[in-house]
Amino acid sequence: MTSKRIAAVISHPIQYYAPIFRALANAGDLHVFYGRPFEPQHAQSGFGVRFEWDSDLFSGYEHSYLTDGDFTSFERQLRQNAFGAVLIMGWYQPVLRRAIMAAKLAKTPVIVRGDSHLGMPRGALKKTLQAVAYPALMRVFDAVAFVGQRSKEYFLHFGYPAERLFYSPHCVDTQWFASKATSKARFELRGKLDISQEALVVLFAGKLVPFKRPLDVVDAAAALRQQGIAVELIIAGAGALEGRIREEAARHHLPIHMLGFQNQSQMPAAYAAADALVLPSDGRETWGLVCNEALASGTPIVVSDAIGCAPDLAADGLVGRRFAYGSSDACASALSALLRSPPSHHAIAQVSQRFSLDAAVNGISAALDSVTTGSPRPTQETAHAHST
Repeated sequence: MTSKRIAAVISHPIQYYAPIFRALANAGDLHVFYGRPFEPQHAQSGFGVRFEWDSDLFSGYEHSYLTDGDFTSFERQLRQNAFGAVLIMGWYQPVLRRAIMAAKLAKTPVIVRGDSHLGMPRGALKKTLQAVAYPALMRVFDAVAFVGQRSKEYFLHFGYPAERLFYSPHCVDTQWFASKATSKARFELRGKLDISQEALVVLFAGKLVPFKRPLDVVDAAAALRQQGIAVELIIAGAGALEGRIREEAARHHLPIHMLGFQNQSQMPAAYAAADALVLPSDGRETWGLVCNEALASGTPIVVSDAIGCAPDLAADGLVGRRFAYGSSDACASALSALLRSPPSHHAIAQVSQRFSLDAAVNGISAALDSVTTGSPRPTQETAHAHST
């Protein structure tokens, strides 16, 4: 990595990004600017409960906070502290757009890393406006770190130059999850929930909100039981649909275990206890990092074909299986096939390792080299950007 500093800008502290920031800081010189602190009242949105993440969000890198009046100060810091580039984690929130403008005024290159894709629900007017405006607006980015196949397709669709795309996959701390999702953790959580160690267990993890469609998992699990596959269901999450999930499970006589909101340190045990994770969301699920977590924990996945990670994490049809969005029957069929013929732990690990912190950091580093020296180093990640 070049010796020049990176100024990363993100709306607020997010548990998934802290490992990336630590890895970037370890590889070079990084300062993270947050738009606002983490606040429990913001975190409760969707979950319906206030909470604090129990994982370390701040050690291992420098950080500070921006406020609405700080952007002149931010521009000055970019000029005075010789930041080689500004890494923007998305661009939809106002704080991120203002940071982009400050970077351009400071003549500091901008790298954006985001997970938008063309399958996100958009009205006709928004599609028209994007088609007209985005090809020009996206040129404000000096480089793009795309997170997966659909992210790459999104930028290419709007005419962004392929030579300025760098592959930085969505990732989690795979080693941490693997070390925590042990046989002991599986045994203990199943025992606590009074689940037989031989039972087949399906997991849904996430907010219990309509776009994530947790009721589809209930219907699919109920269908499997009608076929003679005696599955049980674990729900790790909280939200508005909790009552309906309980009602539907009772109607189908489906054994269900509602864990409620689970903090980061509790999730490896939930993955370890399960034989499959199911994520049936619509296109508003721009990626689905619970799928990365599950694979890192040794648990295969079944996902709708609408979510962002489907072409990447479920490409092999074995470690990850896809089904037609909105069809609980198709979900049940994919889940049945996986449970009848589960992938090996080695196969799961091979897929998980391709979405590592190192791969994400290498892509950002290549983008940084490109915007600061004009000559990106040859890496597997940059080659991915030019593949078809």
